[in-house]
Amino acid sequence: MIFRFSVVMAALSLAGCATITRGTNDVLVVESTPQAAQVKLSNGQSCDGTPCSFKLPRKSELNLVVSKEGCKPVNVHVTNRVSGGGGAAMAGNVLVGGIIGAGVDAGTGAMLELVPNPVKVQLECRR
Repeated sequence: MIFRFSVVMAALSLAGCATITRGTNDVLVVESTPQAAQVKLSNGQSCDGTPCSFKLPRKSELNLVVSKEGCKPVNVHVTNRVSGGGGAAMAGNVLVGGIIGAGVDAGTGAMLELVPNPVKVQLECRR
């Protein structure tokens, strides 16, 4: 009984290493020149003045529009990729025998990062 408990606890301790260390959300930062531009995300979130930040799931893929009166709006596509830290955590799961943890990290997106991040936009404005 103690052996089974130990095995279960060991498996749980390995599960989701990147999920535990990095979390499933990332902070997307949007900056613009000139500042104080409005940002609208395709998921419905917005902010009224850059620079601003949004807490998003790491597995997000979305579009955003940066606009300011007198300036041409800029569209940006934000996607995700396996990050160095997330990939290392997932590889550690596999090497130590935590296939379950690797599956958890893959399922939650914890090994991903949003790109580009930060989003830096140069607005073309009339003078």
